[in-house]
Amino acid sequence: MTTYSAVRTTGIYCRPGCGAKPLAENVRTFELPAAAEAAGYRACLRCRPYRVAGTVADEAPELVCRAVQLIVAGVLDESGEAALGARLGVSARHLRRMFHEHLGVTPDQFARSRRAHFARRLLDDSELGIADVAFAAGFGSLRQFNRAMREIFRASPRELRDRRRRSDRLVADGGLVLRLPYTPPYDWDAMCAFLAKHAIPGVESVEDGVYRRTISLDGYPGLLEIGPGGDDYLLLRAHLPYWEGVIHIVDRAARLVGLETEPVLARALLSEDPVIGPLIASRPGVRVPGAWGPFEVAVQAVVRDHLDGNEAYDALRKLVEVHGLPVPGLGHGLTHAFPGPQALTGAELIGPLAQEVAAGNIVLDSAVDAEKLAEVAGVSTKAADQVAMRLGARDAWPLDGESEHLRPWRSLAAVHLLSDS
Repeated sequence: MTTYSAVRTTGIYCRPGCGAKPLAENVRTFELPAAAEAAGYRACLRCRPYRVAGTVADEAPELVCRAVQLIVAGVLDESGEAALGARLGVSARHLRRMFHEHLGVTPDQFARSRRAHFARRLLDDSELGIADVAFAAGFGSLRQFNRAMREIFRASPRELRDRRRRSDRLVADGGLVLRLPYTPPYDWDAMCAFLAKHAIPGVESVEDGVYRRTISLDGYPGLLEIGPGGDDYLLLRAHLPYWEGVIHIVDRAARLVGLETEPVLARALLSEDPVIGPLIASRPGVRVPGAWGPFEVAVQAVVRDHLDGNEAYDALRKLVEVHGLPVPGLGHGLTHAFPGPQALTGAELIGPLAQEVAAGNIVLDSAVDAEKLAEVAGVSTKAADQVAMRLGARDAWPLDGESEHLRPWRSLAAVHLLSDS
């Protein structure tokens, strides 16, 4: 977990490894940039802490982790903290208290900091205009964007763009190229192997260490490519119909490849297990894969639970070909975007699931209730746990066998076992 150091005498906070050498008695530490900013500190111009992964510690309570995932998914863009709390079954006051206790910020402050940091990365890395950066980062207006950047970075967006370094700029041969930062260790090869094994034909592919997939934004097709970058980041290339709300595209891509959480505590505790421990020692960078499309992952889990190998592959391929949005000319075996639940309400095997999701009776997000999901016709407990694991639950168990001794980190343990099989 990255710890940020803030210096009382300068009002500046830094990431680890910065060359600044303040006196120890003048230093405060924070686990999140947002917490340092809420306390009145500004980001160091030398080490630029906004460019590293700002993940939430995995020892934070499950409620806080799920709330963070919902914020990352954009829940606070169009609603307030009360709606966020309601989705999690708690009051806004209780949620704010939990955030203050474990993260040092309110949910709104956390969301605002994420938007500002993402905008700062866009100003550094891309050639997008100032207005495009504002709306890509999820700000509702240029005035709101300018105010937030001045408050957090003490400069206007134009001044920040002028400060960027030559090495920041990413050359884009088509599409928008962005860094997806992470804190090592991170095992991209293991993630690629998992995604390749679970790829939906026509929608996803993995070739030569690059993951590609089709997406649909408001009915318009797009393409994402994720591959190796540097020692602490992957590279995302996004081909999109528009730039508004790109922050959520990038966040979903990072979540898909397991970059939103850093399982420090989970690794430490599971390392003591005689079976999981050796797997962690050999591949400490394995992370729990997320999901681009929750419904897509749910359909796949149900189909693969009912059918074996080639039968499951063929069934998923037919679903995509018959009901998916055609996206021609992409290559790499990519032909369609995955269909939504309304299109599959009459489909074999997954019709009941599609009906429940389309009717709003089942909400597939980080707060999904696996037990309720398993009550849907055709959805087994094993399939429901597979969905919950991919949607961010840290204690799901989509495998057979006894697992109580692995609580509350069964999701990471399951991924290690799946990666070893």
